[in-house]
Amino acid sequence: MEMSQEKLKEFMSFKRQGEKIEPLSVIKLNDKFILAIYKGRKSPADILIKYRQKLKSQKWSNIRTPKHIHWTVDILIKMFQNEELTKKFLKELLDIWEREVYPITKKERDELELSELLNYDKETLENFKELSNYGEYNVKFLLLLAKLLMFQEKTNYPKGKMFQGLLKKLMEGEDIFSILQKATLGRLG
Repeated sequence: MEMSQEKLKEFMSFKRQGEKIEPLSVIKLNDKFILAIYKGRKSPADILIKYRQKLKSQKWSNIRTPKHIHWTVDILIKMFQNEELTKKFLKELLDIWEREVYPITKKERDELELSELLNYDKETLENFKELSNYGEYNVKFLLLLAKLLMFQEKTNYPKGKMFQGLLKKLMEGEDIFSILQKATLGRLG
């Protein structure tokens, strides 16, 4: 059963200190993931990222905030299965960091449509679709999540390079302790 955009927004709404928080934008990536963004509180244009995942029981998870460690472990699993393709994917993400991502304004944040962030990435998705066979997250979810994290970091910390540094450590094949230490320094949302 397909949910309308209104039902998806309601499904991804939550309460914080008694106040209902509704997403600015929500996308059902496939039958397994729903991703949403909200107004964050770290800066005027901050975005908060949350998702739901369909569990093995076929029920949807609670609304979750992604963390660097979850994303990193998934990339490490993909790297173990196909190192060459995973490193190409990481290189693509570093290229996106350099050429496509910038600090966004409050107006841009409020008008951000998640579906638009993936519209031009069909070739990228096709190039890396094999990686969806490994780990927990599919490439579409990882790509969109990575872009949102990049926008979030560049908006809140214009000189910050935490996510970029994590991508570089993964590409360079740093020891697992260094990679996981970098990944546990912060949350993604």
